[in-house]
Amino acid sequence: MPGTGRGREPRPAERRTRGGKGAQPVNDPHTPGTDGYGDGTRAVRAGLPEPVKNEPTLPGPVFAAHFHLPGDVEGPYTYGRDTNPTWTLLERAIGELEAPGRSGVETIVFASGMAAISAVLLSQARTGDTVVLPDDGYQALPLLREQLEAYGIHVRTAPTANEDQLAELDGARLLWIETPSNPGLDVCDVRRLVAAAHAGGTLVAVDNTLATPLGQRPLELGADFSVASGTKGLTGHGDLLLGYVVCLDPDLAAAVRRWRKIVGAIPGPMEAWLAHRSLATIQLRAQRQWANALAVAEALADRDDVSGLRYPGLPSDPSHKTAARQMQGFGSVVSFTLADRERAERFMAALRLVEDATSFGGVRSTAERRGRWGGDAVPEGFIRFSAGAEDTEDLVADVLRALDSAGQGH
Repeated sequence: MPGTGRGREPRPAERRTRGGKGAQPVNDPHTPGTDGYGDGTRAVRAGLPEPVKNEPTLPGPVFAAHFHLPGDVEGPYTYGRDTNPTWTLLERAIGELEAPGRSGVETIVFASGMAAISAVLLSQARTGDTVVLPDDGYQALPLLREQLEAYGIHVRTAPTANEDQLAELDGARLLWIETPSNPGLDVCDVRRLVAAAHAGGTLVAVDNTLATPLGQRPLELGADFSVASGTKGLTGHGDLLLGYVVCLDPDLAAAVRRWRKIVGAIPGPMEAWLAHRSLATIQLRAQRQWANALAVAEALADRDDVSGLRYPGLPSDPSHKTAARQMQGFGSVVSFTLADRERAERFMAALRLVEDATSFGGVRSTAERRGRWGGDAVPEGFIRFSAGAEDTEDLVADVLRALDSAGQGH
């Protein structure tokens, strides 16, 4: 039940650093987690079935709308909207990454990140309930707010920074946290918000998309739900849509799973299998991406033509101290602002190694002038930059060259 404080207070992670003046904490693959393994070992083996002679290590996707079911309805697989063996392995893998060493982890995978977000909110809140959302979160949250309000659910909002959502908790059914926030990269103290929420009987869900389970584990910080778009850093190749919800309470999980059944927001078996295959390399990808993001942020910090630079891994960032207390890695996304729309567009056009795309967390660096969508409260020259897995020197050089070119007006 909410408010019981069941989320234990984790011990500070042992860390090593890389990089220069803003050294980035990263998970040490030789520091075991609560299950005795480091993140790299855990990732490559997550969710694998027991080995069977002459069978593949990771079985291929199971394409089935229905399963052979004589007699009474029993067993794990009956109909394809409810369960699928390919989902089972992926859900087990994600649970092992989000809550290593914990028993009773419940994971539910969805067709997209927004399907997962909607499932938590709409399965937990009823007419007359109140939910608290960030007012600086993902661009689709205002659309979800409209739908919640159409169902008679009251919505309060507050910024992510400084735990401003604390002031809106009174009587709320659920608090939705997005940390780091997208695209502004503010960070809030999850433990502090969880303690206050649970004291008042409020459930807490954390959007963990930007951090990934290697960078932050919300359940270990006390949250009731860890929710993410697996489209981004979890799978990292920009070739599938996926979402997931992880929690430790079987009743909460059952409500989310029931919502998935009702709306049918299920992933295809091929997408689930690709996601499982891809997450095996999450530590290799994340460590390079985090190092690249830090290097880009450090390079931008010396530029007079860049303002509003944000990256939680920089010691100078307003969110750094809070992030360092609860994150093992600061993610792949850097945000900054150029003088105006025209200069930002020239910068984007001059990049050679960075794709102009709206996603993030992939092995290929991406960036975009975020204001083109019109849904975020950002300046016209605001850039959201996602560092990929390119060689650090090449990526930094490309960014600096594009900035120089943009400043020259061509």
